[in-house]
Amino acid sequence: MSAAPRFFDEAVDEEGRTRDHYRPVQEWFDRLTLEQVKALEEQRNESFRRQGITFTVYGGDEGTERTWPMDLFPRVIDAEEWALLERGLIQRVTALNRFLDDIYAGEQAIVHDGIVPRRLITSCTGFEREAMNVAVPMGARCLVAGIDLVRDGDGAYRVLEDNLRNPSGISYVIENRAAMTKLLPAAFSDLAVRSVDHYGRSLLRALRSIAPPACGDDPTVAVLTPGIFNSAYFEHAFLARSMGVELVEGRDLVVDDHVVAMRTTRGLERVDVIYRRIDDAFLDPVVFNPQSTLGVPGLMAAARAGTVSIANSVGNGVGDDKAVYAYVPDMIRYYLGEETIIPNADTYLLWEEDQRAEVLERIDQLVVKPVAESGGYGIVIGPKATDAELAEARQKILDDPRNWIAQEVVNLSRLPAWASDHFAPRHIDLRPFVLSGEQVEVIPGGLTRVALREGSLIVNSSQGGGSKDTWVLGSPDHNDPEVLGNPDQSGAEAQS
Repeated sequence: MSAAPRFFDEAVDEEGRTRDHYRPVQEWFDRLTLEQVKALEEQRNESFRRQGITFTVYGGDEGTERTWPMDLFPRVIDAEEWALLERGLIQRVTALNRFLDDIYAGEQAIVHDGIVPRRLITSCTGFEREAMNVAVPMGARCLVAGIDLVRDGDGAYRVLEDNLRNPSGISYVIENRAAMTKLLPAAFSDLAVRSVDHYGRSLLRALRSIAPPACGDDPTVAVLTPGIFNSAYFEHAFLARSMGVELVEGRDLVVDDHVVAMRTTRGLERVDVIYRRIDDAFLDPVVFNPQSTLGVPGLMAAARAGTVSIANSVGNGVGDDKAVYAYVPDMIRYYLGEETIIPNADTYLLWEEDQRAEVLERIDQLVVKPVAESGGYGIVIGPKATDAELAEARQKILDDPRNWIAQEVVNLSRLPAWASDHFAPRHIDLRPFVLSGEQVEVIPGGLTRVALREGSLIVNSSQGGGSKDTWVLGSPDHNDPEVLGNPDQSGAEAQS
């Protein structure tokens, strides 16, 4: 009989004692009655409904529009732990930007030097030949990156996957914090929690930093959305509002003589930077899907002419392909001359015959993933799969091995979450957000996702997961004017 899986508990150590940085939070929640927690849950739900803080799930019998699920018990990361994560995230995103710029606008040196196989890159569904030789200022091709992190049974952080195209979730990070400061102001009173409210300013600064040089000191930025029926539309509108820029759809933009302009009540106004939340295939019907009504005809020609910058860059899907992910430690060594600070999860490339043979032999012990899917779709978790599911996965691998990877099961760390009438341990991950521009900035914390179903390892909201507010604690010498939990500032609020 195999040994029971070992899970790292974020809040409690091996001796059953509450970890120091969780003690104020745990003590605060211990004082709450069942009725008080239920009342807070209802206040949270009503607030989110009133503000329209929702997400969309396509299919199923429950309808598509759902209130964003946020668990009240926060994740807490101490200053020393966060400093390590911050260094590792900056290192990783820097290397990925170097890789993308090398592939699309450089000499493809990493290919010529035999570090990454050419056939791996050209076989990626996210590789776009239309992006070749399209320059991006400062090489900031993944201007917004969402890097998914987990902790293994020993508590070590590992990167599970990279999201470099249109990573979503930052709006929920900010709204989770806003909700927590209203619902539980006293819980902040004993902890110096670093703020996330500056994200809109930081994003706007990063976007302006990649504007074409000819546009001057005051470039015009716009957020391009597919429209109100998109599952992340709330976030698109939220980000445009937080930056103070226009939210536009493809029909609002026109390209004339390789210059992009948006229609306004004052007439056409030039656009210098587009933060697009539309997939590559629908971005420009001239060069991609000709049936697309979401994009802007001629947009890629304008980008190639250097009159507009697009973030994130076209073709970034080659960087977050799950097979390319396996080579990121090699990229870090190649471009930066450093060893990886946050390692990958152990990964098998199924187009390699020997690795494929091992995976097929042990498929009931591994996690099998399609390389280009997101949202938790298509994943087969071997230890929890039925014989029929394993047989189907085995056949799919044999039919198209390039389209699949396998990973050792990572026993995700756990944290208490509310389960109807009590707190119970649930598995979590973390998606920090990293901005690239004149400098690389990691927003303190990120989106902690929680598998609300007992025993589940799937944290995606589309698969029944929820979220938690993520509190990064400031160090004693950290001078952050927007720290929330300074006892000198929070005491009065906590007693009100």
